[in-house]
Amino acid sequence: MEVTNSPATQSAAAAASSAPAAAILSSDFETFLQMLTAQARYQDPLEPIDSSEYAAQLAQFSMVEQQVLSNDLLEALGNQLGASNIAQMAGWIGMEARTTAPIAFDGAPVTIIPRSETGADEAYLIAYNANGEEVQRRQITTGTAPVEWTGTKDDGSVFDSGMYSFAVESRAVGKTIGTTAAETYTRITEARRQGTETVFVLQGGSTVTSNDIAALRDPV
Repeated sequence: MEVTNSPATQSAAAAASSAPAAAILSSDFETFLQMLTAQARYQDPLEPIDSSEYAAQLAQFSMVEQQVLSNDLLEALGNQLGASNIAQMAGWIGMEARTTAPIAFDGAPVTIIPRSETGADEAYLIAYNANGEEVQRRQITTGTAPVEWTGTKDDGSVFDSGMYSFAVESRAVGKTIGTTAAETYTRITEARRQGTETVFVLQGGSTVTSNDIAALRDPV
């Protein structure tokens, strides 16, 4: 198991990115001074530039300089916060997350947490393969009581190993009133940074964010 983008790596990256920015800002300031000096040297003696114009130009450049420095500081702070966040999330690795993401089936029974719609008098558990194709459906009790999916076909054979996802179709008076994704527990194997988010890799390769995780538990 590996957690990428450690806090040390994030800090080093932030320092490396701020160095070129500082060099560019210094170069721009020197260029500005050279232009200001040339402007003063070649001004019309009969109509000299008002000193207030120099002050205004210096003030404008100073404002730009402070804005650039503030942006660099905010970026570095954001990187540090992101590194701190992933360090905290690293403690989730090895735990089992409850999500609706596809899970890896290897022949062992899978515990599923269904959720039928309010008012339903019938509920059906639907299994989908990695291509999103329905491969099985069977009636279950309504509510949220966990059910076990053994991966056994109607002819008694077992489904091939692979990625499967589940949903619950709710019916009332013979009519479908809703289909809801069913949750399962899967072990978290990795945490990584993806843009501004921390992404968790589940056993089998599915990826989720912390917002996709409904619960955590120790491996059983």
